[in-house]
Amino acid sequence: MATPELPQIREISKTDQTYDMLFKVLLAGNTSVGKSSLFLRFVDKIWNDAFVPTIGVDFKIKTLNIDNKNVKLQIWDTAGQERFRTIISSYYRGAHGILLIFDLTQSESFDSLKNWLIEIEKNSNQNVVKLLIGNKCDLEDKRVISYETGKDFAEQYNMKYIETSAKQNLNVTEAFGLIGKELMDAVKDNDIGIKPKNITINNSNDISTNEKKKEGCCGDKAKK
Repeated sequence: MATPELPQIREISKTDQTYDMLFKVLLAGNTSVGKSSLFLRFVDKIWNDAFVPTIGVDFKIKTLNIDNKNVKLQIWDTAGQERFRTIISSYYRGAHGILLIFDLTQSESFDSLKNWLIEIEKNSNQNVVKLLIGNKCDLEDKRVISYETGKDFAEQYNMKYIETSAKQNLNVTEAFGLIGKELMDAVKDNDIGIKPKNITINNSNDISTNEKKKEGCCGDKAKK
């Protein structure tokens, strides 16, 4: 299984509250593709075979050291069911990064990616950073989407691509580290309209900066 070039990633102790940058990141994709499994595996090191669909959204924070910078990720796990789409659409606003996830063993979840991209484009900042994840790579005998197909789709829509397994904990931290690195690069290039310092969480759960306040502008459980 090929992987993109990865940054240097080191997990930070929960007692270490210092950070250089903070980003709001959403998980999106069909129900049952493994969003919550990846979410819980990354943040809490938990794996559970039971399928418990996410109701609305869930939220956690975790910090990684990426290329010697402490990057705090405010992570929102969203429900994949159609009945929650209207509620969830509001959570796209203010997001800096989106992990778009599909199931390598479900062609329907891959075919739905274009619809998710439309949803993202409609509700998110136009400069939101996206990363495509093909989950359940441990089920090689049930795979229906090849690595090349996933990578080609990602490149078509200007995304990087990585395959993961929440069950076996393959490339999970690496996927979150990769979106963190992409966001760091976007800040450096001033592509997402925020500064790398003085980033805070405001009362509406969007991420804002002191610069924004001065200017009066705004940037803005599925299981495997």
